[in-house]
Parts: sequence; C-alpha cells; structure tokens
Amino acid sequence: MAEPKTQKTKASVAQFLAAVEDETRRKDAKAIDKMLREISGEKPAMWGPSIVGYGQYVNVNTLGAAPWPKIGFSPRKANLVLYLMPGAGADAALLKKLGKHKTGKSCLYINKLADIDENVLRELATRAWKAMSDKHG
Repeated sequence: MAEPKTQKTKASVAQFLAAVEDETRRKDAKAIDKMLREISGEKPAMWGPSIVGYGQYVNVNTLGAAPWPKIGFSPRKANLVLYLMPGAGADAALLKKLGKHKTGKSCLYINKLADIDENVLRELATRAWKAMSDKHG
C-alpha cells in the first residue's frame, strides 16, 4: 500500500496562518483556528502543506488505513474549506441556517466568515467533533 499523500508534519500552524496572503482570509483562518481549538481542546497540527487539523484518528478506506485529523480546515485561495462533516445529512437543518456555503462529500466551503452565522458554524463544528470522538475515541 502506498503512503498517503497528506500526512501530519511538524510545520508551524502559526507561521502557516500568518503567511496567508489575503488579509480577510488570514483573519478568518485565525478565527476558525481559535474556534476549533476551543471546541476540540486540541493543539492543531499541520497535515501536508495546507490543512490545519485537530485530534487524530485512523481513517480506514478502500486504500487501507491512515491517520487523519478528526476535524480541520484549510484557508485556500478560492474559499475556506472546513473538514467537519462526518454526518452532513444529520445537520441539514443547521446548514440551512448557516448562510452562504457549499458542501462536498465531507467538506464545508465558505468564502468568508462574514457570509455565515458563526454561531451555527460553531454548532456544526461541535457536533462534528463529538461525532468523531464518539466514533473514534
């Protein structure tokens, strides 16, 4: 089995966030980092060059088993990507209240925090952390 492309690194989360070029995206990323630290109680780690992750579990899929963060995010140029949707269907009512966003298989995409209700995002992240912790310890 091949090694997974995205692995936990020793890179500095603070340096990564400080280097986000767009000022709004950088401020939003720092706010999301603060929120996810509070929710998870975990110190974040870099996963690959661009994902900030909190906690860890072993993700088992068709390619094998590999460590992955329980929740996380990435401040990409196009949008902020949050990895916190283990059961997106269960959160359909909350997603309707969130504001402007898109979803993928396990991702939530937002342009900026000003487009959404941060209290709803906090609730989604809290539910995701609890679901992942209940399932994976």
